[in-house]
Amino acid sequence: MTAQYRRDRRQLVERLRQSGIQDLAVLHAFDEVPRHRFVPEAVRHRAYEIAALPIGHEQTISRPTVHATHLSLAQLEGDERVLEVGTGSGFQTALLALLADEVYSIERVDPLAERARDRLRQMEVEGVHVRTGDGSRGWPGAAPFDVILVGAAAPSVPSALEEQLAEGGRLVVPVGDDEQRLLLIRRRGGELEREEVERSRFVPLVGEEGW
Repeated sequence: MTAQYRRDRRQLVERLRQSGIQDLAVLHAFDEVPRHRFVPEAVRHRAYEIAALPIGHEQTISRPTVHATHLSLAQLEGDERVLEVGTGSGFQTALLALLADEVYSIERVDPLAERARDRLRQMEVEGVHVRTGDGSRGWPGAAPFDVILVGAAAPSVPSALEEQLAEGGRLVVPVGDDEQRLLLIRRRGGELEREEVERSRFVPLVGEEGW
């Protein structure tokens, strides 16, 4: 890690704070995880910009503000079991490893899953499980989850993910096609409470309960 990357990362954390991210644990995680390790070398000089960057296979690593918003909505306290739908580069997976107890991450594109798994292993990130599969169906064998974060937009909230949400759990998921909405869903007393957070723009969730 060069001094330049360290300065860039500190500046990114400050920009996130100025954009409204107040969760100190989330800001600390961004300060600890080197985003430049999760992007291709050709765009590594842009790693700490507020921008989505290509990671191959027609996929991108989301803007830092998107990851920070999702993580803040999750209200992580450190003891949660988390399901991440859409591993992508593995960057958010690494952030989650600092913020939760155990992370289960599903990626549809096998080469991306393999690359993320190798990178996380090289960085000695603990408490994460990555596999290739249909994220819209969740990970039934590891359910229930305290938090579920979905990094792609579904036509509607996948019922499988709702069923795998623990009591008191939070599900953050974008829904819609041209008019997407980011939803925060909580399970309380066996009932699901839905809150629209903001308009959003994500790639489509591909799968049995996706597009």
